[in-house]
Amino acid sequence: MRTITILLFFGAFLLSALKAEGDTIRYQLLWNSMTATTGNSPFWFQNNRYGTVPFDATNTNLFATIRKDKSANDKLFDYNFVASGYVGISNKQSALYLHELYLNARLWVFNASVGMREEFQGTQDETLSSGGLLFSQNARPMPKVFIGIEDFTPLFFKNKMLEVKGGMYNGWFTDQVYTQNLLFHHKFAYLRVGGIHSPIHLQYGLEHAAQWGGIVPGEYGQQPIGFTDFINVFRARGGSSAATLFEQINVGGNHIMSQSAKVELKLSKYDIKAYWQNISEDQPVDFLWNSVNVADGLWGITVQNKAFPFIQKVLYEYLNTTDQSGPFHDMDGVVYGGNDSYFNNYLYQNGWTHYGRTIGTPFITSPIYNKNKEIGILNNRVQVHHIGVEGYYHEYNYRILSSFTKNYGTYSDYPNETLRTSTNMLLEVNKHFEKIWNVDIGIQVGLDAGSMYGNNTGFALKISKKGILFHIK
Repeated sequence: MRTITILLFFGAFLLSALKAEGDTIRYQLLWNSMTATTGNSPFWFQNNRYGTVPFDATNTNLFATIRKDKSANDKLFDYNFVASGYVGISNKQSALYLHELYLNARLWVFNASVGMREEFQGTQDETLSSGGLLFSQNARPMPKVFIGIEDFTPLFFKNKMLEVKGGMYNGWFTDQVYTQNLLFHHKFAYLRVGGIHSPIHLQYGLEHAAQWGGIVPGEYGQQPIGFTDFINVFRARGGSSAATLFEQINVGGNHIMSQSAKVELKLSKYDIKAYWQNISEDQPVDFLWNSVNVADGLWGITVQNKAFPFIQKVLYEYLNTTDQSGPFHDMDGVVYGGNDSYFNNYLYQNGWTHYGRTIGTPFITSPIYNKNKEIGILNNRVQVHHIGVEGYYHEYNYRILSSFTKNYGTYSDYPNETLRTSTNMLLEVNKHFEKIWNVDIGIQVGLDAGSMYGNNTGFALKISKKGILFHIK
C-alpha cells in the first residue's frame, strides 16, 4: 500500500511538473556485462554500486532512465526527478525492478522529496572513497520521504561565513528479510564555516539513524509503531510498554549515530580535503574525541591537482572498526558497554542492511557473502588501508582503487578470532565516442587476493548512451 501511494503521488506531481516551461528531459541507456574466474564478482565490481551488480561471477545489467536535473539558475521554485528501470541477469538468477523513482521539489532553500533515490551522504570523497562509515553507496535505495535543507545554505552573514544544512528522512525497508515491514528513520545536521573569500573551510556534522517497528519472527512479533513510539525513536529514548523489556530499558529500535568533521583547503594549484567519521551505538554520544570508541572511524585525505590532468586526484583512507568500546558488553554482573557489534542487532537480526548489502561501509561484510545463508553480519572488526587515483589522458578517463584489509570477524570470536586478509583492486577506463552514436564505453578489470574473499580476477564492459529526450517550451 505504501509503495502504491508513493507511485500515485509521484505520477500526479510529475504530470503537473512537466507543464513547467523551459525544462529539459534527458534519457540514459546503459548495458553492463562482466565475468570472473571464481563464483562471484570481484569486490569492487559489486560493492558501492547501489546493489545493482549481482553477486554471481557472470552477469549482465541493463538500465533505462529518464530524468530532469536541477536547474543551474537559482529559481525560487525548482524540481527534479528520476525514473529508472533495472534488469539484472546472471548465471543463477534474474531480477526486474524499478531502481530509482523519486521526485524532489525545492521552494527557496527547503526541499521535499518522495521515492527511491540513489543518495550520496557524508563527508567522504564522491568518486574514490571506500564508502561512508554509516551511509555508503552499497545498498539498493529504499522508498523514503524527506524534508529539510538538502544543500549547504548560507545564514545571514556577509560572504557566506556560516552555512548549514539538515533534514529528516523516514522510509520503509522493502527487502522483507527476517523482519517484515521494518521502518527507517534518519536525521542529520551540518555546519560549515569559511566564506567565499577564505581558502579554508571547516565542517562538522551529526547523523542519527534508526530501524524500528516491523514484525519480528517468533516471540517478539509486531513492534510498536504508534506516534508516541516514533517520538521515542526521534529522541532516541526508551520504547513504550508495548516494546520488549530491553527496548524499554535501552532505546526503542536499533540506533546508530555518527559524527564527522572535514577541513577543506584551496590553494593556487591544489585542493586538499581531510575528513573523519566516527560511529557509535552507545548512549550518550560524546563530542568528537571523548567518544568511548574514538579509536574506530574513517580517516581520509584527498589532493586534487588543477594543473596536471594525468593525475587529477589522489586519495588515502584508513578505516578501523576493531575497538567497538572493548570486547565485553557485560561480564560477571558488570556492564562494560563494549562489543557494539556494528550493524548487528539482537531484535532486527537482518542488521543495518538492505537486500543483503550493508547500508554503511562495504568493508563491514555484507550478508550476501555469508556461505551458510546467515542473515547477520559475521565480520565487522576490520582495518583497511584504501588508495584511490583518478585522471585523464588523451580523452580517456581512468580510476584506480586499491584496498588492503585485515578482517577479525566479530567479538563473538574473541579472543580466538582468525585473521583473514584481502587485497581488492579495480582499474576502470572510460571514453566518449562522438562518432559512434555518441556512446560512452568503459572497461574494468577487478582483482581480489587473500583469505577473506579468495583469489579472483574479473573483466567488465560497459556501454551507455545519454542525451536529450525532449524540451518543454
